[in-house]
Amino acid sequence: MSIPESTGPVHLHEAVRARALALAADALGAMATSAADEVPSSLRAFARFTPVRRAKLAAVPLAAALEVDPVFRQRVADRVRAAMPEVAAAVLAGTPLPAARPADLAALAYLLRPAGWQDTVIAAQETLADELRHAGSGQQAVPARDDAPARADIQRLKAELLALRRDHDELRRRLGDARERARTAERALEALTEAAERDRAAAEASAAAVQGAETESRRLRSRLAAAEQALTAARTAAREGRGSDDARVWLLLDTLVNAASGLRRELALPPPALRPGDRVPATGAADDGFGAVGPRGLSEDDPALLDQLVALPGTHLVVDGYNVTKTGYGTLSLEAQRSRLLAGLAGLAAQTGAEVTVVFDGAVRDAPVAATAPRGVRLLFSHPGQIADDLIRELVRAEPVGRPVVVVSSDREVADTVRAMGARAVGSPALLRRLARG
Repeated sequence: MSIPESTGPVHLHEAVRARALALAADALGAMATSAADEVPSSLRAFARFTPVRRAKLAAVPLAAALEVDPVFRQRVADRVRAAMPEVAAAVLAGTPLPAARPADLAALAYLLRPAGWQDTVIAAQETLADELRHAGSGQQAVPARDDAPARADIQRLKAELLALRRDHDELRRRLGDARERARTAERALEALTEAAERDRAAAEASAAAVQGAETESRRLRSRLAAAEQALTAARTAAREGRGSDDARVWLLLDTLVNAASGLRRELALPPPALRPGDRVPATGAADDGFGAVGPRGLSEDDPALLDQLVALPGTHLVVDGYNVTKTGYGTLSLEAQRSRLLAGLAGLAAQTGAEVTVVFDGAVRDAPVAATAPRGVRLLFSHPGQIADDLIRELVRAEPVGRPVVVVSSDREVADTVRAMGARAVGSPALLRRLARG
C-alpha cells in the first residue's frame, strides 16, 4: 500500500517526534538484520547500534530520512503496522482509539500518511498539549515543597517506561516474525509429510513388485531346470539313435560299395579313353581332370560356393575365358589375360583334381595360339564364325544326364541357357576371388 505524501509542512511536538524516531530506530534495527539492502546509506553506520544508542545518536539522520526518503518511510511504516496492528488500523481508518496515547497516534499518522494525516497529527498534538497543561495546573495547586527527587523519579520512570515500550514493540515484532516462521515451518512439515507418504507408497509398491519378480524368477528357474533335464534326456536319446542310424548307414554303404566293386569286376569295363568334353569339335589342346557341383545356398559370386562345387566328385568345370579375364584384368593384352587365367586354373586343377575346361572366343585372337594348355586344364577356342557361348552350350549338352556341370560366366544369357540344360552357373567374380586366394 503506497502512503500519500505530505501536502504541507507539519510541526511535530517534541514528544511526537521522539516517538516517531523511536519507532524508526526499532525498524532500522530489524531491517539491518533481515534486509540490509533496504537501509539508506546515511543510516547504515547506526544500524548495528543498540536501540537506545540508535535512537539517541541517529536522531538527526533518522528525522531527515523520514522526511525526505519516502521509500524508507514506507518500509518503516510497514514494520510499525506489523508491530502495532490495532493502532495502525485505527489511524488508517480515521477512527483513533480513545485509549491510545496521543503521541502514538500522531507518530503513526506521521509515518503511515493516510488521507488527512495532518489533521490527525494536529488533533493528537492538541490532545497531548491539553494533557500536559492539565498536568501542569495540577502541579501548581499542590503546596510548594521540594519535589526535585520526585521529578527525578518521574523522569527515570518515564525513561524506563519508554525503554519498556520499545522492548515491547520489539518483542511484538519478533513475535510476528516467529509466527510467520512457524506458519512456514508448518507448511514445510505438511509438504514433507505428503512426500513421505508418497515415498512410503512407492516403497510398498516396489516391494510388491520385487516380491512378484522373485516369485516369477523362481517359477522360471523351475521351468529352466525342467527344460535342461528334458534337453539332457533328448541329447542322450539322440546320441543313442544317431549311433544306431550311423551303424545302419555304414552297413548300407558297405553293401553298396561291395556291390559296385563286384559289378565293376563282372563287367570288366576299362577306363574311358575320351570324355564327353573331348568329343566337342573345337580348336586347341585338351587334358583330363575332375570337378564338382556344390549346393545352392550361397551367392553365385561367393568363392565358397565354388569350393563346394569343385569338391563334389565327377563335376566338369567349364570356364568362359574372356568373360572372366575381362572382368578381373581387362587392361592386360589378350595373351597376358589368357596366360594369367590358365596359370590360375592349373593351380586349381592341381589342388582339387577337377576336370577343367576353359573356352576362349577364337574370333578375337590377336595372334596364332599354340594348342597346348597347362596340365589338368582343357583349352578350347571356338571356330571362326562361332562364338565361345555356343561352344560352352555344346560342352554342357555333350555331358550325360545326371553329371554335375559348373559353368563360370557372368553373361546372363549364357547362365540362363546352361541352367535350362541342367548345369549350374557361377559368376566370374567367384572364380577370380578363388584364384586370388591361391
